[in-house]
Amino acid sequence: MKRIAYSLIAAAVTVALTACDGDDGKQGPQGVQGEQGVQGEQGNSGTNGTNGTNGVDGVAGKDGQNGGSGLIRIATVPAGAEVTGLFLSEQGDLFFNVQHPSDANKLVDGNQRPYDGGTVGVLTGVNFNELPRNIVSSPVPVTELERQTVVTAIGQYQILGQTGDVYADLGEKGLAGGLGVHYGITSGDKILENDSPDFNGFIPSADDENTGYLFTNWEAYPGGMSRLKMSKSDAGTWNIEEAMMLDFDGVKGTAANCFGSVSPWGTPLTSEEWIVRSDVDTTQHAEWNDPAFTRIDRMKELVAPEFPNPYRYGYIAEVQNPLSDTPDIVKHFTIGRYEHENSVVMPDERTVYSSQDDTGGVLFKFIADQPKDLSSGTLYGAKLTQDKGLNDPAVTGFDVTWVEIASGTNAEIEAWIAEYDEISTADFVQGQTSYLSVADVKAWATGKATYPTLAEGGGLVTAGKPMDNRAAFLESRQAAKQLGATAEWRKLEGISINYDRVVEAVTGQDRVPGEVVEQAYMYIGIADIDDTMTNGKGDIRLSERVKDCGGVYRAHIDNNYNLTRIEPVVMGGTHRSSMTGAQECDVNQLSQPDNVIVMQDGRIIIGEDGSQENNTLWLYDPNAK
Repeated sequence: MKRIAYSLIAAAVTVALTACDGDDGKQGPQGVQGEQGVQGEQGNSGTNGTNGTNGVDGVAGKDGQNGGSGLIRIATVPAGAEVTGLFLSEQGDLFFNVQHPSDANKLVDGNQRPYDGGTVGVLTGVNFNELPRNIVSSPVPVTELERQTVVTAIGQYQILGQTGDVYADLGEKGLAGGLGVHYGITSGDKILENDSPDFNGFIPSADDENTGYLFTNWEAYPGGMSRLKMSKSDAGTWNIEEAMMLDFDGVKGTAANCFGSVSPWGTPLTSEEWIVRSDVDTTQHAEWNDPAFTRIDRMKELVAPEFPNPYRYGYIAEVQNPLSDTPDIVKHFTIGRYEHENSVVMPDERTVYSSQDDTGGVLFKFIADQPKDLSSGTLYGAKLTQDKGLNDPAVTGFDVTWVEIASGTNAEIEAWIAEYDEISTADFVQGQTSYLSVADVKAWATGKATYPTLAEGGGLVTAGKPMDNRAAFLESRQAAKQLGATAEWRKLEGISINYDRVVEAVTGQDRVPGEVVEQAYMYIGIADIDDTMTNGKGDIRLSERVKDCGGVYRAHIDNNYNLTRIEPVVMGGTHRSSMTGAQECDVNQLSQPDNVIVMQDGRIIIGEDGSQENNTLWLYDPNAK
């Protein structure tokens, strides 16, 4: 190649010199183009350069707020209302209620009805068992319409019923007395139009999953439970086919029916709350038959001409034969008497956990003697040991052991209860109690042979009688406390498991070979982390950092369905009001979580019982980054 190039250059120079010296000649014809030279061999690849030195790591960012992007606002409810009645059906229907909304709410949304009374409803147009993870939060209500109605991030809220609805278009299958309306057992007189629907439980028909029965608690003094037979249209909306209020007359009525659950064998369990008791180191029961005590006036109307026996209220009641024309109500005295928020039956169909919604409450466990039969068994209270050196609610957990309280049967406990049936205002004595006293419970716990006399602080009925286990089941919180269980929870609210996830984790059922299965948990809502949880005394000694905003915990479930440890999942958050300087719950974080339910994929749905203008229905993903 080089030789050819040099020859061409030399020839060019010679021609140029000749042209300068002589006359210009006539240009000759263009020469034939030479053949292209052979391509030379490709050179060897060069050596890779040396890698540069890694840069210095940046400074780590601050930890985000607990919860962070894991919280999605699914819906808000109208002013004055709590979010109650969370229930997720096997078909993915999410039911929830608007409890005691403000009667000043007069605007209407797509339901064409104002939210000025207790409302039972469901989100339509969405299957929550197939819910995507890219949902955008609904807004914090700003306009009057948003403040007075249900605003949703996904699906449409359908009203199924409101306080007083009679369903006149159903004829004889309607409800002449009105939804949530309570009447005297003997008198038949109307006592109350209840605007506080709570627990929902949907039981599908045996032959059609799109037809079934919705059971709803009504939380007041007195309380009750409704049942709506419903069917779902092809468009996903629901039609009411039959309505009824369940008959509790056979158990002397019911009171303050709060949250609940559906047992593994398909029976609703309703929780009686708001009891008056003598187990808080005062003689509160001295008030019960005090003629001046007005709190129970409607209970007096319920059972008149009898006088209400306080020991007939404050239990878990099971609705047996729930789909029959006349369901049977059984109160399970064995699970104890206290302010029941909720109960959950484990997959062994024997172990039952129950929460106490009160200041100084206890987490209880009951183990039935036989599966599917809660009429006899043993009651326990949880003893907590707080993590050493920690007190921030966001990171502080507790190890759990269990204190045995007593064993009993419904029949023997009801016999003790009946001893108090004849007590009335005529038996009231100032400064004394006609019922069990704290001294009675302490004497039982220390194993004395007889109940204390009046001089020692005993009750009028029990004084000097031989000791039995009535204290354990009629004054269960005080009994648990005296035996060493932790009685320090503040507003211990809803508890929940996902049945299938727990079965898979504990038994291995339906487990894919080689699959890593997560630890099974029971989730717990705490509306307030305050008072007996933050007073620096006893087993629970947390800081007041989140105070009235509360949070959600989870409890480890072992292979015997025993809870062994409780730890925080997501906490509410506070800020100082720019207007008043007072500490308030952040509208973008939890504010007094009430009840929780666990989805198949492990996400948690949380309803607020808070102080926000519009309480929120949250979706929380524990695995969100």
